[in-house]
Amino acid sequence: MDNVIVVASGKGGTGKSTVCISLSVALVKQGKKVLLIDCDCGMRGLDIMLDIEQDILFDASDAVCGNCSFGEAIYKSRHNKNLFLMAAPFDAENELSPSVFKQLVDSVKNNFDYVIIDSPAGISSGFVTAAAPADKALIVTNAEPTSVRGALKVRKKLDALGVKNLRLVINRFDRKMFKKLGFYEDLDAVIDAAQTQLIALVPFSVDISVIMQRGAAGLEKSSALAVFDRLAERLEGKRVPLLYG
Repeated sequence: MDNVIVVASGKGGTGKSTVCISLSVALVKQGKKVLLIDCDCGMRGLDIMLDIEQDILFDASDAVCGNCSFGEAIYKSRHNKNLFLMAAPFDAENELSPSVFKQLVDSVKNNFDYVIIDSPAGISSGFVTAAAPADKALIVTNAEPTSVRGALKVRKKLDALGVKNLRLVINRFDRKMFKKLGFYEDLDAVIDAAQTQLIALVPFSVDISVIMQRGAAGLEKSSALAVFDRLAERLEGKRVPLLYG
């Protein structure tokens, strides 16, 4: 099963980490066992968003350096059964090489239905490392030119790295704002500019942002999160329509 998914974006601030966690929670709700890997060395944040910051003793670099076993670097979510996290190193100088990171993921992926990798924004060395073990990629963008340009750069880089199963997530979408700004004629123009097939359209939601910052993913509910249930189903190969609240 091709179960390793890298979630990437061309620029920061698109809500990529929120997409990672919300998708993971949706997959767990559908009975899947999910490992989240934070690959943003020096800027990790998934542990805070999952409310397990105080639990983290070891990270991915500790596992490969022999400071702990791979299993000891994997932590269970407090609020979501069958959701687990491997944290990124606190220090950027401990960034793993693509080959070492691939070996790490290959060694643990068979214990999970999905491995979701949160890539650092952009297409620097950290992104190349995050993409190394990926079977699929979700490219997260906002419906604005700078973000879409970044998404296209990510798409081209993933192509060059040999990751071919690519899908676009348009995040934080506000229909009224989109029409008022007038950057694109319609959503099809955004998709064409990113040159990537759309798999999810996520509405702008203050509720989602609040839930993530509280570390309450899977604990508090929002109607906007239903989009991620559909995204999870589509990743499972089910033919369900896009949902936009």
